[in-house]
Amino acid sequence: MFDLIVKGGTLPDGTVADIGIQGDKIAAIGSLGDAVAGEIIDASGDLVSPPFVDPHFHMDATLSYGLPRINASGTLLEGIGLWGELKQVMTQDEVIERALKYCDWAASMGLLAIRSHVDTCDDRLLGVEALLQVREQVKDYIDLQLVAFPQDGFYRDPTARENTIRALDMGVDVVGGIPHFERTMADGVASVTELCEIAAERGLQVDMHCDETDDPHSRHIETLACETQRLGLQGRVAGSHLTSMHSMDNYYVSKLLPLIAEAEINAIPNPLINIVLQGRHDTYPKRRGLTRVKEMLAMGINVGWGQDCVLDPWYSLGTGDMLDVAFMGLHVAQMTSPAEMRTCFDMVTENNAKTMGLEGYGLQVGANASLVVLDAGDPIEALRLRATRLCVVAKGRIVSRTPRADASLSISGRPATSRRRHG
Repeated sequence: MFDLIVKGGTLPDGTVADIGIQGDKIAAIGSLGDAVAGEIIDASGDLVSPPFVDPHFHMDATLSYGLPRINASGTLLEGIGLWGELKQVMTQDEVIERALKYCDWAASMGLLAIRSHVDTCDDRLLGVEALLQVREQVKDYIDLQLVAFPQDGFYRDPTARENTIRALDMGVDVVGGIPHFERTMADGVASVTELCEIAAERGLQVDMHCDETDDPHSRHIETLACETQRLGLQGRVAGSHLTSMHSMDNYYVSKLLPLIAEAEINAIPNPLINIVLQGRHDTYPKRRGLTRVKEMLAMGINVGWGQDCVLDPWYSLGTGDMLDVAFMGLHVAQMTSPAEMRTCFDMVTENNAKTMGLEGYGLQVGANASLVVLDAGDPIEALRLRATRLCVVAKGRIVSRTPRADASLSISGRPATSRRRHG
């Protein structure tokens, strides 16, 4: 007797199988025949995937677009300035309300694990307190990791160092930084070193906003790789954005990529946001605003797409859909072969789960019973369609259902309905 059976679904590897769920764990995968369950979900012909994972987000700012005004230039720096203005007037209740609304969106999209940076350049630590409450409220359906993020610079802001340590003492999960925003390159290097040392002392992961700039001389990822090795943090460190790499000369990159690989650093490009924010000072040719994704993957580096922003001072769009993120990523990175598109699906599921260090993730017996039934036949079709999430199961419980999005047609001589699935 199972609590729930997802019957006849196609797994990402092409296997057709039933999934039996008992409590909050996957208890069986295979042909379950006439097994009895409290509820049966018919997934015949549909893709059943592990949940989507976003390793890079800013939940304290989400859904604040237009407050206190709109980012007229569309630049990263104006967005940071706008966020500084909003921090002065927002309330803890507003942050909680916006974050919980976003988590509703995420759950409906099958996005059940999120790593969110939270600004620590605020002596009140208002956002930290708010998102710690949100983490507790959503824990039964979303795994929310928080990153202590000194948005205005660990050294540049006079109280950021103290506040970042306070945030970690309050229970924030990951150590963050923004070395390219320090006053000097030297301060940026020093911030990477100290923040990695803090993480090593506390046994925490590291996730740096690293070289989110068009400046090819911004090379803090090199320092991050060095400190990761020195402190034995391999596998526990992520470099987010890494956009300066799109402007670096190929000879230097041929040295840099092996260093990143040796240090087992996870890379998190954010294609939706960086294609909007980067290259704003370019005429033509215009840079794409994306790091060297294909080259890093070829080096064996774990790379996963991040969402970064939804309706906030930096980005005026977004829905919480990681398939949108992967869809943009495969275009900008020109990853359009079948194998590359399939990799893009992994980059919003398995790869990102590895970056976050999620335990019990995946479709195997004994794993957490979290999965998504998609209106698609395989991962590539899911990307093409940004497929409807027909059913979302979080830790053994159905949390969202969405009907198929078939269109009704009134065209002489044609079928009564149209579905965009193919094959």
